[in-house]
Amino acid sequence: MTLKNKVCLITGGGSGIGKATAIKMASEGAKIIVVGRTETKINKTVSQIEEKGGNAQGYAADVSDQDSIINLTSAIINEHSKIDVLLNNAGHSSKHRRLATTTAEEIQSVIDSNLIGTIYCSQAVVPYMTAAEGGTIINVASIAGLSPSNLGGMIYSAVKAAVINFTGFLNDDLKNTGIRASVVIPGEVDTPILDNRPTPPDSNARAKMVTAEDTAEAISMIARLPLRTNIPELQIKPTYVRDNSTEIENL
Repeated sequence: MTLKNKVCLITGGGSGIGKATAIKMASEGAKIIVVGRTETKINKTVSQIEEKGGNAQGYAADVSDQDSIINLTSAIINEHSKIDVLLNNAGHSSKHRRLATTTAEEIQSVIDSNLIGTIYCSQAVVPYMTAAEGGTIINVASIAGLSPSNLGGMIYSAVKAAVINFTGFLNDDLKNTGIRASVVIPGEVDTPILDNRPTPPDSNARAKMVTAEDTAEAISMIARLPLRTNIPELQIKPTYVRDNSTEIENL
């Protein structure tokens, strides 16, 4: 299976893993629909794809707004008649990482972007994938969802664990429909989300991390596999284990 002419809906496509995956999939001939909250970032992703001869459209939307996602999905179907791949990548962490310091606003925001948005987008595309008797849903979680820590953060770790669990539920709920769900579980990836840490890693630390492009390769490989085959979970981690004790001490 190739990605040529596949319609791929990518949330959080304005930067990081989402942007890298949009560019990678477009280079393989996919028709990319990029969604994000910041229109200027989305437009930059679309422009980069088009400059390289790729096919892309951008939509500014909040994935935690169910009506917006339903309307967006309907518009995509009206234009393209299908959605082959959904990448639920939108999400962010909180500035505060400890239980006692994380605010109510941070808790709700992280839940909305990482989990609620993933659920709403999946709900929106599944009826069309069911009718087509096939589709791929890929959710981006984090190693923090498997090994919670202060560095990952209280609410981010809990929510990414929920995303991993939700992916397993999708595979059970949608078995024998032709729809497969996979969760990609990255370790530290050098993306803008690291800037939200109380002590952002320096350039030397980032140089040894997985890159957004590395992760995009893994995501594209999952999407490229024939629909008869699924990878329910895929971890991608840095080869080198770095010393982050100073960052943890400053939390």
